[in-house]
Amino acid sequence: MIIIIKPEVEPNGPEVSGILEYLRQFPDIKTKISEVSGVSRTVTEIYLIGPTHHIPTETIEHMPGVEKVVRVSSKYRLIGRHGGQLDQIGFEYNGLYFDQNSLHTFIGPCAVDTREHVEIILKNLQRTGVVTARMGAYKPRTSPYDFQGHGKDCLPWVFELAGKYGIKVIAMEVLREDHIDEIADALEKAGRPTGVMLQIGTRNAQNFELLKAAGSQQEFPVLYKRGMGLSLEEALNACEYIASEGNRKIIFCLRGVKTRLGDPHRNLVDFSHVPVIKRLTRLPVCIDPTHSVGTKDRAADGILDIFHATAQGVIAGANMILVEFHPRPELALCDGPQALTMKELDHFLEDVRITRKAYEERKALAERELFKKWHA
Repeated sequence: MIIIIKPEVEPNGPEVSGILEYLRQFPDIKTKISEVSGVSRTVTEIYLIGPTHHIPTETIEHMPGVEKVVRVSSKYRLIGRHGGQLDQIGFEYNGLYFDQNSLHTFIGPCAVDTREHVEIILKNLQRTGVVTARMGAYKPRTSPYDFQGHGKDCLPWVFELAGKYGIKVIAMEVLREDHIDEIADALEKAGRPTGVMLQIGTRNAQNFELLKAAGSQQEFPVLYKRGMGLSLEEALNACEYIASEGNRKIIFCLRGVKTRLGDPHRNLVDFSHVPVIKRLTRLPVCIDPTHSVGTKDRAADGILDIFHATAQGVIAGANMILVEFHPRPELALCDGPQALTMKELDHFLEDVRITRKAYEERKALAERELFKKWHA
Protein backbone atom coordinates (compact mmCIF):
# COMPACT_ATOMS: atom_id res chain seq x y z
CA MET A 1 0.00 0.00 0.00
CA ILE A 2 1.16 3.53 -0.82
CA ILE A 3 -0.20 6.66 0.87
CA ILE A 4 0.20 9.80 -1.28
CA ILE A 5 0.44 12.98 0.79
CA LYS A 6 -1.04 16.29 -0.45
CA PRO A 7 1.59 18.58 -2.03
CA GLU A 8 1.18 21.35 0.55
CA VAL A 9 1.83 19.01 3.51
CA GLU A 10 5.36 18.91 4.96
CA PRO A 11 6.91 15.42 5.34
CA ASN A 12 7.72 16.16 9.00
CA GLY A 13 4.42 17.92 9.67
CA PRO A 14 1.66 16.94 12.09
CA GLU A 15 -0.48 15.33 9.37
CA VAL A 16 2.22 12.78 8.49
CA SER A 17 2.95 12.21 12.18
CA GLY A 18 -0.76 11.47 12.73
CA ILE A 19 -0.80 8.93 9.90
CA LEU A 20 2.28 7.16 11.24
CA GLU A 21 0.78 7.10 14.74
CA TYR A 22 -2.39 5.47 13.39
CA LEU A 23 -0.35 2.82 11.57
CA ARG A 24 1.51 1.79 14.74
CA GLN A 25 -1.52 -0.28 15.76
CA PHE A 26 -0.53 -2.70 12.97
CA PRO A 27 2.71 -4.20 14.38
CA ASP A 28 3.37 -6.38 11.33
CA ILE A 29 3.52 -3.32 9.04
CA LYS A 30 6.73 -1.39 8.40
CA THR A 31 6.59 2.16 7.03
CA LYS A 32 9.00 4.04 4.79
CA ILE A 33 8.69 7.71 3.79
CA SER A 34 9.97 8.76 0.37
CA GLU A 35 10.09 12.17 -1.30
CA VAL A 36 9.97 12.19 -5.10
CA SER A 37 10.99 15.51 -6.67
CA GLY A 38 9.25 15.75 -10.02
CA VAL A 39 9.06 18.43 -12.68
CA SER A 40 5.99 20.22 -11.33
CA ARG A 41 5.84 19.08 -7.70
CA THR A 42 7.51 17.15 -4.93
CA VAL A 43 5.49 14.13 -3.86
CA THR A 44 5.71 12.62 -0.39
CA GLU A 45 4.78 8.95 -0.31
CA ILE A 46 4.45 6.58 2.65
CA TYR A 47 5.09 2.95 1.80
CA LEU A 48 3.47 0.23 3.90
CA ILE A 49 5.46 -2.99 3.77
CA GLY A 50 3.82 -6.18 4.97
CA PRO A 51 0.30 -7.68 4.91
CA THR A 52 -1.91 -4.64 4.28
CA HIS A 53 -5.15 -6.39 3.33
CA HIS A 54 -6.64 -5.74 6.77
CA ILE A 55 -5.81 -2.00 6.82
CA PRO A 56 -8.95 0.03 6.00
CA THR A 57 -8.29 2.18 2.92
CA GLU A 58 -11.23 4.53 3.50
CA THR A 59 -10.12 5.40 7.03
CA ILE A 60 -6.69 6.52 5.79
CA GLU A 61 -8.14 8.36 2.78
CA HIS A 62 -10.15 10.59 5.13
CA MET A 63 -7.20 11.45 7.37
CA PRO A 64 -5.79 15.02 7.19
CA GLY A 65 -3.06 15.48 4.60
CA VAL A 66 -3.87 12.38 2.52
CA GLU A 67 -4.36 12.85 -1.22
CA LYS A 68 -4.97 9.20 -2.13
CA VAL A 69 -4.27 5.61 -1.08
CA VAL A 70 -2.98 3.09 -3.62
CA ARG A 71 -3.21 -0.66 -3.25
CA VAL A 72 -0.01 -2.06 -4.75
CA SER A 73 -0.90 -4.42 -7.59
CA SER A 74 2.53 -5.37 -8.95
CA LYS A 75 6.09 -6.19 -7.87
CA TYR A 76 7.29 -2.73 -8.84
CA ARG A 77 6.27 -0.97 -5.65
CA LEU A 78 8.33 2.17 -6.17
CA ILE A 79 8.53 2.54 -9.95
CA GLY A 80 5.11 1.11 -10.89
CA ARG A 81 1.91 2.88 -11.90
CA HIS A 82 -0.18 0.15 -10.23
CA GLY A 83 -2.93 -0.12 -12.78
CA GLY A 84 -2.92 3.59 -13.59
CA GLN A 85 -3.50 4.66 -9.99
CA LEU A 86 -0.24 6.69 -9.96
CA ASP A 87 0.86 9.37 -12.41
CA GLN A 88 4.35 9.63 -13.82
CA ILE A 89 6.48 12.26 -12.08
CA GLY A 90 9.86 12.61 -13.76
CA PHE A 91 12.79 14.59 -12.36
CA GLU A 92 14.98 17.62 -12.93
CA TYR A 93 18.77 17.39 -13.16
CA ASN A 94 21.24 20.16 -13.94
CA GLY A 95 18.56 22.33 -15.53
CA LEU A 96 17.01 19.60 -17.70
CA TYR A 97 13.68 17.83 -17.22
CA PHE A 98 13.30 14.11 -17.76
CA ASP A 99 9.83 12.59 -17.76
CA GLN A 100 7.49 10.57 -19.97
CA ASN A 101 6.74 13.63 -22.12
CA SER A 102 10.26 14.94 -22.76
CA LEU A 103 12.77 13.93 -25.44
CA HIS A 104 16.56 14.26 -25.15
CA THR A 105 19.23 12.98 -27.55
CA PHE A 106 22.55 11.84 -26.04
CA ILE A 107 25.20 11.78 -28.76
CA GLY A 108 28.79 10.57 -28.70
CA PRO A 109 31.12 7.58 -28.53
CA CYS A 110 30.48 4.47 -26.47
CA ALA A 111 34.10 4.81 -25.30
CA VAL A 112 36.07 8.04 -25.75
CA ASP A 113 39.45 7.65 -27.43
CA THR A 114 41.15 11.01 -27.99
CA ARG A 115 40.67 14.55 -26.74
CA GLU A 116 40.62 15.75 -30.35
CA HIS A 117 37.70 13.50 -31.29
CA VAL A 118 35.72 14.46 -28.19
CA GLU A 119 36.19 18.16 -28.94
CA ILE A 120 34.98 17.73 -32.53
CA ILE A 121 31.84 15.97 -31.30
CA LEU A 122 31.03 18.52 -28.59
CA LYS A 123 31.70 21.46 -30.91
CA ASN A 124 29.14 20.02 -33.35
CA LEU A 125 26.63 19.45 -30.57
CA GLN A 126 26.97 23.08 -29.53
CA ARG A 127 26.41 24.13 -33.17
CA THR A 128 23.14 22.17 -33.34
CA GLY A 129 21.93 23.19 -29.88
CA VAL A 130 22.19 19.71 -28.33
CA VAL A 131 23.22 19.89 -24.66
CA THR A 132 23.40 16.17 -23.84
CA ALA A 133 26.12 13.66 -24.77
CA ARG A 134 27.30 10.10 -24.23
CA MET A 135 30.95 9.75 -23.25
CA GLY A 136 32.14 6.35 -22.05
CA ALA A 137 35.22 6.21 -19.82
CA TYR A 138 34.82 2.62 -18.57
CA LYS A 139 33.92 0.05 -21.21
CA PRO A 140 33.31 -3.69 -20.69
CA ARG A 141 34.26 -5.76 -23.73
CA THR A 142 33.59 -9.33 -24.77
CA SER A 143 37.30 -9.93 -25.34
CA PRO A 144 39.79 -9.11 -22.56
CA TYR A 145 42.22 -7.88 -25.22
CA ASP A 146 39.96 -5.16 -26.65
CA PHE A 147 40.07 -1.49 -25.62
CA GLN A 148 38.48 -1.13 -22.18
CA GLY A 149 38.27 2.67 -22.06
CA HIS A 150 40.65 5.23 -20.55
CA GLY A 151 38.98 5.06 -17.14
CA LYS A 152 39.42 7.88 -14.67
CA ASP A 153 42.39 9.31 -16.60
CA CYS A 154 40.11 10.86 -19.23
CA LEU A 155 37.54 12.29 -16.82
CA PRO A 156 39.29 15.68 -16.24
CA TRP A 157 39.49 16.59 -19.93
CA VAL A 158 36.09 15.13 -20.81
CA PHE A 159 34.46 17.27 -18.10
CA GLU A 160 36.51 20.31 -19.09
CA LEU A 161 35.44 20.05 -22.74
CA ALA A 162 31.82 19.39 -21.77
CA GLY A 163 31.80 22.64 -19.80
CA LYS A 164 33.52 24.52 -22.64
CA TYR A 165 30.81 23.54 -25.12
CA GLY A 166 27.78 23.87 -22.84
CA ILE A 167 26.95 20.20 -22.32
CA LYS A 168 24.61 19.88 -19.35
CA VAL A 169 24.52 16.08 -18.89
CA ILE A 170 26.84 13.26 -19.98
CA ALA A 171 25.73 9.61 -19.96
CA MET A 172 28.66 7.55 -18.67
CA GLU A 173 28.76 3.82 -17.92
CA VAL A 174 30.06 2.54 -14.58
CA LEU A 175 31.19 -1.03 -13.90
CA ARG A 176 31.99 -0.92 -10.19
CA GLU A 177 30.97 1.11 -7.16
CA ASP A 178 34.35 2.87 -7.03
CA HIS A 179 33.75 4.23 -10.54
CA ILE A 180 30.91 6.30 -9.08
CA ASP A 181 33.34 7.74 -6.53
CA GLU A 182 35.94 8.45 -9.24
CA ILE A 183 33.37 10.35 -11.31
CA ALA A 184 32.15 12.36 -8.31
CA ASP A 185 35.73 13.22 -7.31
CA ALA A 186 36.78 14.25 -10.83
CA LEU A 187 33.62 16.29 -11.31
CA GLU A 188 34.23 18.14 -8.04
CA LYS A 189 37.88 18.87 -8.91
CA ALA A 190 36.81 20.17 -12.34
CA GLY A 191 34.41 22.64 -10.71
CA ARG A 192 31.24 20.81 -11.79
CA PRO A 193 31.17 22.17 -15.36
CA THR A 194 28.61 19.55 -16.40
CA GLY A 195 26.40 16.80 -14.99
CA VAL A 196 26.68 13.02 -15.23
CA MET A 197 24.04 10.33 -15.70
CA LEU A 198 25.35 6.97 -14.49
CA GLN A 199 24.75 4.19 -16.99
CA ILE A 200 24.28 0.59 -15.88
CA GLY A 201 25.17 -1.41 -18.99
CA THR A 202 23.57 -4.56 -20.28
CA ARG A 203 26.39 -6.75 -18.92
CA ASN A 204 25.74 -5.43 -15.40
CA ALA A 205 21.96 -5.49 -15.68
CA GLN A 206 21.69 -7.94 -12.76
CA ASN A 207 24.79 -6.90 -10.84
CA PHE A 208 22.72 -6.29 -7.73
CA GLU A 209 25.53 -4.79 -5.67
CA LEU A 210 26.20 -2.21 -8.40
CA LEU A 211 22.46 -1.52 -8.71
CA LYS A 212 22.25 -0.89 -4.97
CA ALA A 213 25.33 1.33 -5.06
CA ALA A 214 23.83 3.44 -7.85
CA GLY A 215 20.58 3.63 -5.90
CA SER A 216 22.11 4.55 -2.56
CA GLN A 217 23.72 7.74 -3.94
CA GLN A 218 21.40 10.68 -4.57
CA GLU A 219 23.62 12.94 -6.71
CA PHE A 220 23.48 11.30 -10.15
CA PRO A 221 20.49 10.02 -12.14
CA VAL A 222 20.75 6.44 -13.39
CA LEU A 223 20.27 5.16 -16.94
CA TYR A 224 19.50 1.45 -16.69
CA LYS A 225 20.04 -0.64 -19.84
CA ARG A 226 17.91 -3.76 -20.22
CA GLY A 227 20.02 -6.90 -20.07
CA MET A 228 20.47 -8.37 -23.53
CA GLY A 229 18.92 -11.67 -22.38
CA LEU A 230 16.54 -10.47 -19.66
CA SER A 231 12.78 -10.54 -19.75
CA LEU A 232 11.08 -7.19 -19.27
CA GLU A 233 9.96 -8.23 -15.78
CA GLU A 234 13.51 -9.13 -14.74
CA ALA A 235 14.80 -5.80 -16.02
CA LEU A 236 12.08 -3.77 -14.28
CA ASN A 237 12.80 -5.57 -11.02
CA ALA A 238 16.44 -4.51 -11.43
CA CYS A 239 15.24 -0.90 -11.61
CA GLU A 240 13.25 -1.54 -8.45
CA TYR A 241 16.56 -2.45 -6.77
CA ILE A 242 17.87 1.03 -7.61
CA ALA A 243 14.70 2.76 -6.42
CA SER A 244 14.53 0.72 -3.20
CA GLU A 245 17.87 2.21 -2.13
CA GLY A 246 16.49 5.75 -2.37
CA ASN A 247 17.37 7.04 -5.87
CA ARG A 248 14.20 7.54 -7.92
CA LYS A 249 15.89 9.43 -10.79
CA ILE A 250 15.90 6.44 -13.15
CA ILE A 251 15.54 6.10 -16.93
CA PHE A 252 14.92 2.70 -18.49
CA CYS A 253 16.84 2.01 -21.71
CA LEU A 254 15.91 -0.47 -24.43
CA ARG A 255 18.98 -1.59 -26.43
CA GLY A 256 17.81 -4.70 -28.26
CA VAL A 257 17.83 -8.29 -27.04
CA LYS A 258 20.27 -11.06 -27.93
CA THR A 259 18.71 -13.59 -30.29
CA ARG A 260 19.55 -14.93 -33.73
CA LEU A 261 16.00 -13.96 -34.73
CA GLY A 262 17.26 -10.39 -35.03
CA ASP A 263 19.72 -11.12 -37.86
CA PRO A 264 21.10 -9.32 -39.79
CA HIS A 265 20.92 -6.72 -37.05
CA ARG A 266 23.22 -7.04 -34.06
CA ASN A 267 20.22 -7.47 -31.74
CA LEU A 268 16.47 -7.82 -32.08
CA VAL A 269 15.11 -4.28 -31.80
CA ASP A 270 12.67 -4.17 -28.85
CA PHE A 271 11.37 -0.60 -29.16
CA SER A 272 7.74 -1.74 -29.29
CA HIS A 273 8.15 -2.03 -25.50
CA VAL A 274 8.40 1.76 -25.12
CA PRO A 275 4.65 2.26 -24.47
CA VAL A 276 4.54 -0.92 -22.36
CA ILE A 277 7.15 0.42 -19.93
CA LYS A 278 5.42 3.80 -19.80
CA ARG A 279 2.15 2.03 -18.97
CA LEU A 280 3.63 -0.25 -16.29
CA THR A 281 6.00 2.26 -14.64
CA ARG A 282 6.55 5.93 -13.91
CA LEU A 283 9.96 5.87 -15.64
CA PRO A 284 11.04 7.80 -18.74
CA VAL A 285 12.13 5.43 -21.52
CA CYS A 286 15.34 5.60 -23.57
CA ILE A 287 16.21 3.79 -26.80
CA ASP A 288 19.69 2.85 -28.06
CA PRO A 289 19.35 2.31 -31.83
CA THR A 290 23.06 1.94 -32.67
CA HIS A 291 23.62 -0.96 -30.28
CA SER A 292 20.36 -2.54 -31.40
CA VAL A 293 21.14 -2.40 -35.13
CA GLY A 294 24.92 -2.59 -34.97
CA THR A 295 25.64 -1.73 -38.63
CA LYS A 296 25.47 1.20 -41.05
CA ASP A 297 23.33 -0.60 -43.63
CA ARG A 298 20.98 1.50 -45.74
CA ALA A 299 17.43 0.49 -46.68
CA ALA A 300 16.07 0.52 -50.23
CA ASP A 301 14.42 3.88 -49.52
CA GLY A 302 17.84 5.43 -48.87
CA ILE A 303 17.38 5.68 -45.10
CA LEU A 304 19.88 4.06 -42.72
CA ASP A 305 18.55 1.14 -40.63
CA ILE A 306 19.69 3.06 -37.53
CA PHE A 307 17.46 5.98 -38.53
CA HIS A 308 14.52 3.61 -39.07
CA ALA A 309 15.05 1.95 -35.68
CA THR A 310 15.27 5.37 -34.01
CA ALA A 311 12.02 6.39 -35.66
CA GLN A 312 10.31 3.24 -34.35
CA GLY A 313 11.18 4.22 -30.79
CA VAL A 314 10.46 7.94 -31.14
CA ILE A 315 7.09 7.46 -32.83
CA ALA A 316 6.20 5.07 -29.97
CA GLY A 317 6.89 7.83 -27.43
CA ALA A 318 10.54 7.39 -26.37
CA ASN A 319 11.86 10.09 -24.05
CA MET A 320 15.58 9.74 -24.67
CA ILE A 321 17.86 8.55 -27.47
CA LEU A 322 21.35 7.19 -26.80
CA VAL A 323 23.12 7.14 -30.15
CA GLU A 324 26.72 6.54 -31.17
CA PHE A 325 28.62 9.16 -33.19
CA HIS A 326 32.31 9.41 -34.00
CA PRO A 327 34.31 11.84 -36.20
CA ARG A 328 36.34 8.97 -37.72
CA PRO A 329 34.50 5.65 -37.21
CA GLU A 330 37.27 3.80 -39.03
CA LEU A 331 39.66 4.88 -36.26
CA ALA A 332 37.29 4.25 -33.33
CA LEU A 333 38.64 1.90 -30.68
CA CYS A 334 35.15 0.59 -29.90
CA ASP A 335 32.03 -0.08 -32.04
CA GLY A 336 33.23 1.88 -35.06
CA PRO A 337 31.10 0.00 -37.64
CA GLN A 338 27.86 1.20 -36.04
CA ALA A 339 28.88 4.80 -35.29
CA LEU A 340 27.24 7.61 -37.23
CA THR A 341 29.52 10.35 -38.54
CA MET A 342 29.42 14.05 -37.76
CA LYS A 343 28.33 14.67 -41.39
CA GLU A 344 25.20 12.64 -40.60
CA LEU A 345 24.39 14.59 -37.42
CA ASP A 346 22.09 17.24 -38.94
CA HIS A 347 20.23 14.62 -41.00
CA PHE A 348 19.73 12.46 -37.91
CA LEU A 349 18.43 15.32 -35.76
CA GLU A 350 16.04 16.48 -38.49
CA ASP A 351 14.75 12.92 -38.93
CA VAL A 352 14.13 12.72 -35.16
CA ARG A 353 12.29 16.07 -35.27
CA ILE A 354 10.01 14.85 -38.07
CA THR A 355 9.28 11.59 -36.24
CA ARG A 356 8.65 13.33 -32.92
CA LYS A 357 6.18 15.67 -34.62
CA ALA A 358 4.36 12.64 -36.01
CA TYR A 359 4.19 11.12 -32.52
CA GLU A 360 2.75 14.33 -31.07
CA GLU A 361 0.12 14.42 -33.82
CA ARG A 362 -0.77 10.77 -33.15
CA LYS A 363 -1.05 11.52 -29.43
CA ALA A 364 -3.30 14.54 -30.07
CA LEU A 365 -5.51 12.44 -32.36
CA ALA A 366 -5.87 9.75 -29.67
CA GLU A 367 -6.79 12.40 -27.09
CA ARG A 368 -9.50 13.80 -29.39
CA GLU A 369 -10.94 10.33 -29.99
CA LEU A 370 -11.00 9.60 -26.26
CA PHE A 371 -12.72 12.93 -25.63
CA LYS A 372 -15.41 11.98 -28.16
CA LYS A 373 -15.85 8.59 -26.52
CA TRP A 374 -16.21 10.07 -23.00
CA HIS A 375 -18.72 12.69 -24.19
CA ALA A 376 -20.72 10.49 -26.54
